[in-house]
Amino acid sequence: MNRSHTLAGLRDRPDIAVLVIGGGINGISVFRELALQGVDVVLAEKGDYCSGASAALSRMVHGGLRYLENGEFKLVRESLLERDRLLRNAPHYVAPLPTTVPIFDIFSGLANGAVRFLGLTRRPSRRGALVIKTGLAMYDLFTFARRLMPTHRFRGRAETLKTWPAINPAIRNSATYYDAWVSRPERLGLEMLLDVTAGGARALNYAQVSSTGDGLAITDTLTGERLPVRAQLVVNATGGWIDLTNKAIGAAAQRMMGGTKGSHLIVDSSELLEALGGHMVYYENEDGRICILFPYLGKVLVGSTDIRVDDPDQARCEEDEQRYMLQSLAFVFPSIKISEDQIVFRFSGVRPLPASEDSFTSRIPRDHFCEFVEASGHLPATLCMIGGKWTTFRSFGALAADSVLERLGLERSVGTQDMAIGGGRDFPADPESWCASFALERGLPVERARMLLRRYGTSAGKVVAHPGGEEMLPRSDYSASEIRHIIECEQVECLADLFLRRTTIAISGDLSFDLINAVLDMLAAHKGWSADEAAAECETFLALLADRHGIDFKTHQRSALCA
Repeated sequence: MNRSHTLAGLRDRPDIAVLVIGGGINGISVFRELALQGVDVVLAEKGDYCSGASAALSRMVHGGLRYLENGEFKLVRESLLERDRLLRNAPHYVAPLPTTVPIFDIFSGLANGAVRFLGLTRRPSRRGALVIKTGLAMYDLFTFARRLMPTHRFRGRAETLKTWPAINPAIRNSATYYDAWVSRPERLGLEMLLDVTAGGARALNYAQVSSTGDGLAITDTLTGERLPVRAQLVVNATGGWIDLTNKAIGAAAQRMMGGTKGSHLIVDSSELLEALGGHMVYYENEDGRICILFPYLGKVLVGSTDIRVDDPDQARCEEDEQRYMLQSLAFVFPSIKISEDQIVFRFSGVRPLPASEDSFTSRIPRDHFCEFVEASGHLPATLCMIGGKWTTFRSFGALAADSVLERLGLERSVGTQDMAIGGGRDFPADPESWCASFALERGLPVERARMLLRRYGTSAGKVVAHPGGEEMLPRSDYSASEIRHIIECEQVECLADLFLRRTTIAISGDLSFDLINAVLDMLAAHKGWSADEAAAECETFLALLADRHGIDFKTHQRSALCA
């Protein structure tokens, strides 16, 4: 995936079949689908890959239990099918997750479905045991033919309190079912990209698409170079930015998007982590809003909010959202107190929902569909990917690709339903044996081999290419060879790419001055940056951490770091 080669190719031959705008999970998915059919497709992403909504999901891979209440049965069935495919195709990143629902009522919520059906606007009430039991029975029914995980089970109050002693004692029942979680969603998207760019498909991050008045151009925002492109078809896969993108490229379209913001916290609390007992707790706050507590990489993910937002570029977790989430946590585990200094990371993203005037954001449909904006003047027809949730990225990408293939008069030759992704390829049936062999071969401790398998799957051998000891980075469980491989092979252009998306260092709360300095030195050497350029990059990254993620290094420390 060589940036200079891709740019040189566009200079020499600006005519392409399809231009995909947007390098989030859905854009990467349709790009992969088209590239596998042999289509001459180019992907352009204005920021980094998977840096928008695709970096801000709740890390759940799920059918959407609450969507049943809105009557979105097709979406739930499709989501469960795609969840199970990800369990098989990306086992290094996607794994089963026991999920427990605390229940405080028996009959509450029975009218919610009727209220939704009749189009009334009364705020839904809390779901009781009967509603939850019905939903979980449907969940089990939808996966009956391919049972990968246990069916749901109910517990009474006494057993629930024995299993989770810290839970709100007002509880009446609990229900446990299985969904899945994804440890590194940004890397999963990147690996799909790497799978097809290795075969010659072309993708660019930091590449802005705009109208020239008589066509389209891609601007390399790193250098300012502007390259005209002539595509037969455009795919707008920019999620919450779809309307803004259509305006930028001159596609005359009505308002399509009505996204909502979801914010999350990463909390470092051993007490809370232990209280979860390895389960995700999926519960309703006192106002009826669905919230989650999730064991994530040794910390706890807390979420989320659901707030309408007009400008997706300004989405961030605000103080009132943080207070709301901590209040919801206090409702379900009232004896556990979380202080502000235990919040090690905050993040927020915009759900790419279709435009809706519904007074309650939870009722906006979560399904996906494609809509064409027909050709106008020098602009080719543009296919817009509307809606969608992270779990269904593969099926949504396939749907969009099939629409594109039909327009181009081509037929599909390759399916992705059973195609392994990146390090999920040839994944061992017995991971422990694989780790023991890998550790022996590379001269590593077995625990280190386990960690590499979790981070890269069977691609770990590319990261640790030679036997022998590793040089670990300061205050980190990442090695210099890992970071060097990522910088050289994964189109890293800045510190945020590396710390926020190629690794889980920032989201895990593991950033330190020494580590940032060490990685900055490696990146600066690779890019040929001057001391002033490296210091400016450091300042930019620290400002981003403070503004978007609640990590505010003190001014005097910042000066020392960027010196």
